Amino acid sequence: MPGPNILDRPVHPDFVRFGDDFGQRFLVTVDTEEEFDWDQPIQRERHTLDTIPALRTFQDFCESHGVVPVYLIDYPIANSPLAVEAIGEAVAAGRAEVGVQLHPWVSPPLDEDVTEFNSYAGNLPFELEREKFRILRDTIESNFGKAPLIYRAGRYGLGPRSAEILAENGLTIDTSVRARFDYSGTGGPNYRDHPLRPYWIDRSARLMELPLTTVFWGPLRQLGGTIYPQMWRAPSARGMLSKAGLLERIPLTPEGVTSEEAIRGIDVAVDDGLPVLVLSFHSPSLAPGYTPYVRNAADLESLYAWWRDVFAHLAKRAIKPTSVADIMSRVELA
Repeated sequence: MPGPNILDRPVHPDFVRFGDDFGQRFLVTVDTEEEFDWDQPIQRERHTLDTIPALRTFQDFCESHGVVPVYLIDYPIANSPLAVEAIGEAVAAGRAEVGVQLHPWVSPPLDEDVTEFNSYAGNLPFELEREKFRILRDTIESNFGKAPLIYRAGRYGLGPRSAEILAENGLTIDTSVRARFDYSGTGGPNYRDHPLRPYWIDRSARLMELPLTTVFWGPLRQLGGTIYPQMWRAPSARGMLSKAGLLERIPLTPEGVTSEEAIRGIDVAVDDGLPVLVLSFHSPSLAPGYTPYVRNAADLESLYAWWRDVFAHLAKRAIKPTSVADIMSRVELA
């Protein structure tokens, strides 16, 4: 029997509860992937792995702040000895963790046409999505010596039977749901109305959803879920509301979000009692020239300054870092 459809918005969410001493925590996730031209159609062959050594610098930075980053690794990264050289020792020692990120167009078996629709793994035939995931998961475990327990679908592209694949491969957390975002215009999922709080996808399989954290900020934030989707064809109207300080959608990422904006978003999430704040960005932003967000050395310094500001504010709010192992050890199953 197929498992639950992870795309469905839970009508009565079975929210995950944590032990009394868990409090509120934050998790740093890195979409760890090859470099490609974000302005061009998706292609199989035209990518590079130049930024892998920069993972070591980011790892050292995180360790200096007591943070255990989670590297969500796709196939070209998992299959590169450079990745093991950069972060393998930290993963083995528990100072970093690895998870799965499936970019289907570069993950074997390469049996599908390369199209935008097929770039969302959940749109593939079930057996093909399943086999791509299995090969990637096994490659990560073989090369890093640790079984990955957390998943993020590339482009957030879950499918109706993705939960079944995760459960049968022993994963315990999915973090593909980007709450407050809708990708259906390009054939992807719609997570506009999904919860921000962690919830059980399949309690019997101990599989939870840990959504990426995006909040609405401003006097109209309680209406954000209604107002924002109505303006998806009018980005200028969204910009006007943001500039007027009335309504702003803030994902917790250094990519396209200032530290001041992120701190406002953190305060909203903390004041709302969110137990886990999930922060994210893409690994090619760790070197200049590979993403629109880090074009030069000054941008790279700004990215690290963003993390310093955010870590300092989280500490000020008494929000401690967490990890996949920590989360799973503190979950109440009763």
